[in-house]
Amino acid sequence: MKLYNSYTLKTEEFVPIREGQVSMYVCGPTVYNHAHIGNARPIVVFDTLRRTMEALGYKVKFVSNFTDVDDKIINKALEEGVSEREIADRYIKAYNDVRNSLNIIPLDVTPRVTETMDEIIEFIDQLVQKGNAYVVDGDVYFSVESDPMYGELSHQKLDDLNAGARVETNDMKKNPLDFALWKKTDKGIKWDSPWGEGRPGWHTECVVMIGKEFKRGLIDIHGGGKDLKFPHHENEMAQSECCNGHRLANYWVHNGMLETKGGKMSKSLGNTQWAKDVIAEHGPNLVRWFLLSGKYRDSLIYDDETFNAAKTELNKIETALKQVEVKSQIEGIELTDAFNKEKYDEFLNQMADDLNTPNAYMVIFDTLKLLNQSLRTRDIDWVKVAENYNAIGKMLEILGVFIEKTVLSDEDKETYRKWNEAKANKDFETADLYRKTLMEKGIL
Repeated sequence: MKLYNSYTLKTEEFVPIREGQVSMYVCGPTVYNHAHIGNARPIVVFDTLRRTMEALGYKVKFVSNFTDVDDKIINKALEEGVSEREIADRYIKAYNDVRNSLNIIPLDVTPRVTETMDEIIEFIDQLVQKGNAYVVDGDVYFSVESDPMYGELSHQKLDDLNAGARVETNDMKKNPLDFALWKKTDKGIKWDSPWGEGRPGWHTECVVMIGKEFKRGLIDIHGGGKDLKFPHHENEMAQSECCNGHRLANYWVHNGMLETKGGKMSKSLGNTQWAKDVIAEHGPNLVRWFLLSGKYRDSLIYDDETFNAAKTELNKIETALKQVEVKSQIEGIELTDAFNKEKYDEFLNQMADDLNTPNAYMVIFDTLKLLNQSLRTRDIDWVKVAENYNAIGKMLEILGVFIEKTVLSDEDKETYRKWNEAKANKDFETADLYRKTLMEKGIL
């Protein structure tokens, strides 16, 4: 397996910490609203990475968190007159519904911030004791100047960084880039700490959860969207380096953003569609096929043109597979389990090359061409048909695309036979009636 490492800016041979095993953590959502379709991209990308690694023989432990305490959650709870827990539970369920509807392999652990509070407070206290964090009137800030490696992940020098749009400015900080580990608050949910009542800052949560779920605190893969690289992942890595003496993960993997032609897709810009609505309208197979159609590290344009192109591609595959299923049942052929290993290995090699899905799709269509050629011969070679049919099925499984098999009843078979008979007799009016029935049942 080769992966592009955002830390080194190179595609590297993947070498796990423990042979045959993969530890992977992906930053999860802040649960104050529904997930939009752009939020579905990391869900699909990292599930596909897991599927690829498992197909290569690795055992994967996959963890992703829920941030269930945040200003947005607190404000929504106050606005609705309910508890933060009620808001969080509502949108965790909604997110899990989206995740499950996308054919995701169930994650191993999905920790919540509110269930990790003792460990977070202890971790922050260690940073204070080590001199990497300081307390100001009940708030705790991480000192970026205390970490000589700060800026390595985002490849920026500390001197060149300034308080940009995503960096909170605060007169109490020693440096504008210092970030909050603990926030004193008198509004909403809060916890007791050595520094007074408050709640944790966003950047500390994942470091602590990784340490809790993976024990060593060092994992193989840390993933998320490119928008998390700075400052979120940079700040995570800095805390890990200062407290634990290592950079948290050996491979940092970031997916590109889903965009409209007008630019970035985000809730704040109001240019999103809820993932649940898109999946309900188009189904999980098409959504996954579309989201994987471009290189995962690149931005992907979401519009009617690109979505319809994905739909056309997937329809070609579904049509061919259905044709095999219908013809084999009509002729009483039982397909073997054999598969075209050469094509499957070619596909897997492309997926193992930093999830090169565009090239992997080309292998699927090459195999589809072989399948269609076999079906068009006068005397169908059902061994070859089965091999290519099964190979495509195995490829689609790695992509998380599961096309429902067509199963004919005796009545369906008889209708199909009569349709062919009517065509042979040039009774096209009767043939059209049978054809309409077969189409209504989704057989044609």
